[in-house]
Amino acid sequence: MEQITVTAKIQISATDNDKILLNETMSVYRDACNYVSDYVFRTHDLKQFSLNKALYAALRSQFNLKSQMAQSVLKTVIARYKTILENQNEWIRPSFKKPQYDLVWNRDYSLTQSCFSVNTLKGRVRLPYFAKGMSKYFNHAVYKFGTAKLVNKHGKYYLHIPVTYDVEESHISDICNIVGIDRGINFVVATYDSRHKSGFVSGKAVKQKRANYSKLRKKLQMRQTPSSRRRLKAIGQRENRWMQDINHCVSKTLVENNPKHTLFVLEDLSGIRSATERVRIKDRYVSVSWSFYDLEQKLMYKAKQNQSTVIKVNPAYTSQCCPICGHTEKSNRNKKIHLFTCKNCGYKSNDDRIGAMNLYRMGINYLADNQVPGTVTAE
Repeated sequence: MEQITVTAKIQISATDNDKILLNETMSVYRDACNYVSDYVFRTHDLKQFSLNKALYAALRSQFNLKSQMAQSVLKTVIARYKTILENQNEWIRPSFKKPQYDLVWNRDYSLTQSCFSVNTLKGRVRLPYFAKGMSKYFNHAVYKFGTAKLVNKHGKYYLHIPVTYDVEESHISDICNIVGIDRGINFVVATYDSRHKSGFVSGKAVKQKRANYSKLRKKLQMRQTPSSRRRLKAIGQRENRWMQDINHCVSKTLVENNPKHTLFVLEDLSGIRSATERVRIKDRYVSVSWSFYDLEQKLMYKAKQNQSTVIKVNPAYTSQCCPICGHTEKSNRNKKIHLFTCKNCGYKSNDDRIGAMNLYRMGINYLADNQVPGTVTAE
């Protein structure tokens, strides 16, 4: 068995008085985080025990925090510093700008199918919430709630709860299907599977809508007014939500349209940003800002839920190699008309489909290298 953690997001229904109380609690929590962050930056101390000894009394007296809230502040700041050190490898002081509140399950908050109970500066309050889609998570023999985050977005309050549960681990010996997935711009994904069937998800509408967003951003950036900056921020968030929804739908369809124990083969695009020097300046925004990684992450956790596996392989020559005869040549691919024509055997097809076919074959080689006999075969 292996564990999967998903984030359940629910909207809290709060009265005007409740909003005032929640805002006060979240603002004080943020100020306490900045107070601890300043201390950690000066001392480079990230040990919970010593920070608790040095700062606990001040957090209780200066900020009027409850005992558990003070401990949560320390954990929030420590986690933020550890993330920065892991990614940046240097001491950078994080600034907590937005009001927030990290809640420990069964201490700061509890949740039933009808009520959200949360600890505030003025005691415990119970609030209703929109419970659609949450009912299955209340089987606590299967699902475990973790430390949640209370956030305020445009005057509405949301609770983000990490939910952990066990799924059966997928073994290579169980694989019965392989799907090669080529990600791109003209096609969000092009696929080729063990039934020798191809699939395409057009990227035309996505490309057009993102171009409209880009054009609107340029106009707003030229104005340089407070209202234009607010508008820029709003459309950026809207575009991000929309693109995440596209990736959710695509990854969900890929998993649902294939059986359990499927091996999904993706190109390893971890170095995609370094390729911008080889792309025309006017095309760099589209090439680099395309959400390949987000789609990959969503596919990985959805595949795990379906007892399937995702692997990443070297993307070199996947669109230049003929899947029929193996001949590799740069001129095999005509990027302008998206046509692949093998200079050796004459095989023709869409260049994205060729990439998916080669990824499918790399999946077969992966199984052969791991000595899995008789699971799938090439055509």
